[in-house]
Amino acid sequence: MVEPKTASRPARARKPRTKISAKAAATEKEGLNRHWRTEFLEALAQTSNVTAACAVAGVHPSRPYIVRRAEPEFARAWRAALLEGYENLEMEVLHRLRFGEAKDGPVKFDNPGALRLLGLHRETVARERAMRENEEIGVVRAAIHAKLEQLRRQVMARRALENAEVAGRA
Repeated sequence: MVEPKTASRPARARKPRTKISAKAAATEKEGLNRHWRTEFLEALAQTSNVTAACAVAGVHPSRPYIVRRAEPEFARAWRAALLEGYENLEMEVLHRLRFGEAKDGPVKFDNPGALRLLGLHRETVARERAMRENEEIGVVRAAIHAKLEQLRRQVMARRALENAEVAGRA
């Protein structure tokens, strides 16, 4: 029997597939794009609208909700995209309130609707911002602990050197 020259790579673990109804799947684009999640999240960040993001990604609106419940990483990315979308909306409203808007422009902007939407999601946005700040605090804490560990090693090395000098004199 001939021995293989290199060990074969183990198979990558596949993510479990999310199941949606056949009726819902039938309304999606032909041959669902493997990258629908990226397209969905980008559109969600631009529009803050799940239905519009689903249309851009070509998926039935139930699919992202099912994936969000099943996959914590996708849920985090969803919240981050919404936060980005709401921040963009805040900036647009602020710009319109400060500088006005063209009345005869091709696109009419619904200022009252935008303000209502921001008010409805104020708590969600605040919670997501707090979670991001906590993550940043974790990074800061890790850096502080690393610096303290470095200082501890320097002190221990200096003490060992001093002890060696004392022992050499004796």
